[in-house]
Amino acid sequence: MFGEILFTGVTVIDCTGADPFPGEVLVKGNRIDRVAQAPQTIPRGENLEVVDGQGTAVLMPGLIESHAHLSIDNTADLAELGRIPPEEHTLLTMHNARRYLDHGITSCISAAAAKPRLDVVIRNAIDAGEIPGPRLLAATPWLTVTGGLGDLRTLHMPHVESMALVVDGPDAYRQVSRELIREGVDIIKLVVSGDSFVPHAGSETTVMTDAEMAAAAETVRAHGKRMSAHARSAESVKRCVRHGVKVIYHANFADEEALDLLEANRDWVFVSPNIGFTAIAAYEGSEWFSEEQVEALGFREELEGAKQSAVELKKRGVKLLGGGDYGFAMTPHGQNARDLDHFVNYFGFDPMDALLSMTKYGGEAMDLPDAVGQIEEGFLADLLLVSQDPLVDFKILTETENLLAVMKDGVFHKRPGGAASN
Repeated sequence: MFGEILFTGVTVIDCTGADPFPGEVLVKGNRIDRVAQAPQTIPRGENLEVVDGQGTAVLMPGLIESHAHLSIDNTADLAELGRIPPEEHTLLTMHNARRYLDHGITSCISAAAAKPRLDVVIRNAIDAGEIPGPRLLAATPWLTVTGGLGDLRTLHMPHVESMALVVDGPDAYRQVSRELIREGVDIIKLVVSGDSFVPHAGSETTVMTDAEMAAAAETVRAHGKRMSAHARSAESVKRCVRHGVKVIYHANFADEEALDLLEANRDWVFVSPNIGFTAIAAYEGSEWFSEEQVEALGFREELEGAKQSAVELKKRGVKLLGGGDYGFAMTPHGQNARDLDHFVNYFGFDPMDALLSMTKYGGEAMDLPDAVGQIEEGFLADLLLVSQDPLVDFKILTETENLLAVMKDGVFHKRPGGAASN
């Protein structure tokens, strides 16, 4: 085994916000040891493996998915998830973890597991080197309320399961949060607002009470964990900020007061718009939705709300995270980098700003601002060698043949010129 790995003849996109540059990068162990900008070079030592990009390949940080659902099987029906036995579901999640690494996603913030311990088991196996996959912050299933998103029960069918746990009342939120933390999760995921798929609780409604959120937040703080939340409505966003929710998903109907709160807390809060599903449903979803359904479910209005919110938040210095809600039939796993195009096409971001949403800012959201998401000396060696410049066309990041090499923690998952490692 080589002691050091040198990438040479590459264009480096370091995701610090600086312009790309021709240069070299030296990896020692699991860290980036040296970065040199041409015409400077890095001295060659013994036991050196050289990866030559031939002047055409691009070296960039691994992607960071901010809203991962590794235990979803590209489904169009949430009820199907509840019918998968836990043994098969563990294998399904394991295969998706590898698929993410195959696609250059080296870190994930889970936004809900389909069963309480799925993320925990997969995270632990990845950390132990037993299976390949991205570094993972493990989440609970959706914690929702009666009648909220994910509650598929009816009075005549009271036992339908999905990827949600239905919890009502502050005491129940304390107990369930404690139980799930006991089982090893990193993140308590709350469903605070409604959604367009809930006829009796649309996206602009707030279904979880302030007292329920406060009980969960108190428990999370006591155990040193974190919260994330599905929050589309203005009021849900405000409650998230007040209760210390670090990653807020969607926020597409944030009003002026919510925007002010987010801006005032921009040093610690992140917004992950997750518009992939909405964008495809609005304009590319004829296979799944009729025009009448698109209008009735308000996908285009939600997309416009997300655009207005994102543009305003960017102007105010709030950091936005890319990726999200991949693993459904319309947004299959591996297409996560499409979100970068959505940031450009729908939000008007320039390509570098879009790329930072799935690199630098993702590292900050994982509480690893000095370790992942950038090519800097001392950072973990999570690297992608790409055949072309992704800033010209982000779609190349969705096609594994364009990823010449994938490295996580200084180890090749996919070697240059070779297949993915076992």
